[in-house]
Formats: sequence, structure tokens, C-alpha cells
Amino acid sequence: MRIRELFPAEAALVAQFYREAPDYWLMAEGRCDPAAKASDFFTDAPPNCDPAQSDRLGLFVNQRLSGVAELSFGFPERNDAYLGLMLLGPWAQGAGHGKAFLAHVETLARRRHAARLFLAVLDVNFRGRAFWEREGFTDAGLSRHDPRTGHTTHRLGKTL
Repeated sequence: MRIRELFPAEAALVAQFYREAPDYWLMAEGRCDPAAKASDFFTDAPPNCDPAQSDRLGLFVNQRLSGVAELSFGFPERNDAYLGLMLLGPWAQGAGHGKAFLAHVETLARRRHAARLFLAVLDVNFRGRAFWEREGFTDAGLSRHDPRTGHTTHRLGKTL
């Protein structure tokens, strides 16, 4: 397993990952447009965060892109980090790669002096929420309902 930064010139690689692992987007939005999601991966960021200052990471297992993560800084508060996305392909789940990927993300957040790490989890993502809670995240008391998808997201946080 290897984790490295991903670059916009690698959008086709990220799109291929989404073609092979559309399950999160199907759950969240009912559809997955791999090319659009790959483009969004390199440009999305939480409010008041500079996308150019975000970390876009790829987890590789046997040379295959097997996970992606996006880490931003300055949301919800100036000294916080926000994990906007962390996905693993089904072939990479259940082998400890998620735990290792998260540890890498936390190290990057600590290096930038983030005091807390936040993320949002979908109400229907039971496996995801269980993972985050096993890794020490707790409910931060903020939820948001999306009338377009019908889902509610819950913010979770962890002190670093």
C-alpha cells in the first residue's frame, strides 16, 4: 500500500476509480458520473477553504488506485481540518487500508496544526459511520437535510 498526492492531470485515473467503485455516489446521489466526480474531486472544498490548499490523496494497492481522500483546512473554524471525502474501492475494504489512510490524513492535519478533524456522514451510510466511530469520531451536534436527495448528513469530529 502506498499513499501519495493526486494531481488534476490524473483526473482520468480518478474517473476510472469511480467507474470501478461507484457505490458511494450511487448511495448518496442515486447516480455516478465518473468524469464529473473526478473533476469535482480536484476543485471542491468546504466554505471559506482554498481548494488549492487542500490535499488530494490517492491510496494505491498493488499499483491500482484503490482509494481517494480530500482534506481541507480552515473549516468549520480556522484551526480545523475537514475530510470532505475518503472512499475506498470494495476490493480494498476490510484489510486495514481505511485505518492506514485515515492515520495518514490525521498526520497531514497535525502537520498543519489542526486541532480537530471533522467530516460528514450520510444517515444511510451505516458502515461508514461505524468506521468513523471506531476511529474516535463523535457526533458534533450538527445535521443537515438535503431535500434533493432526501438524505441527512451528520457532522462528526475528532480532537487531534
